[in-house]
Amino acid sequence: MNSLFQSEPLFLDLPDAEIIYFPAFLSEEEADLLFQELLKTIPWQQDEITVYGKKHLQPRLTALFGNEGKPYSYSNIIMQPHYWTLPLQKLKSLVENVSNTVFTTVLLNYYRDGSDSNGWHADNERELGTNPIIASLSLGAERIFQLKHNIDTTQKKNIILENGSLLLMKGTTQHFWKHQVPKTAKPIGPRINLTFRVIK
Repeated sequence: MNSLFQSEPLFLDLPDAEIIYFPAFLSEEEADLLFQELLKTIPWQQDEITVYGKKHLQPRLTALFGNEGKPYSYSNIIMQPHYWTLPLQKLKSLVENVSNTVFTTVLLNYYRDGSDSNGWHADNERELGTNPIIASLSLGAERIFQLKHNIDTTQKKNIILENGSLLLMKGTTQHFWKHQVPKTAKPIGPRINLTFRVIK
C-alpha cells in the first residue's frame, strides 16, 4: 500500500453537508488483495437487531477494531473492539493522512451479496461527539450509497461506491442527512466496507 489516491477528489455540492469522494483512493490491485486478506482474517460476526419489537439477524456481517478498549454501540448493539491488525493499521494511517484526523476505531461491514444491506441511519451516536468525521473505504463489488436530507425531502443523492474508493463525511452531515446501502435484486459480488471513526 504505497499510494494515497489515483485520481482527484470530488466535492459533493449538497446543503448542510461536507462530503468528499475519492474514486480511486487505492489502486484496483491493492483493493483486490486487501479484500481477500480481510475476508479470510477478520473475525466476522452477525448480531441481532430489534425492529418494531422483533429480533432479526443483521443483514450483513460486522467486526470492530480499536486499541483503546472503547466499545461502540448502535441500534442497541454494543460491540467490543479487537486490537488493530497490521493491515488495518496501514489502512488507518493512509486514511488519516488524507483526512487530517486520528481515528480510534474502525467498524467493518461485510456485504455477502445484494440481499445484504444497511438501512437508513445517521452516524450520530453520542460517543462520536459533535460533527463527527466518518471515513468509509470500499473494497470489492460496487454498491449504491444513498443520501437523503432530514428536512428538505427534495435533496437526495446516489453515489456508486467503487472498489478502492474512499468517502469522507464531516461537518454537519450527520445532523442533516441520513444514508443507506439498499438491497438489490441484481446479481452482485461481495463487498467489504471499513468505516473509520473517532470515539470520544
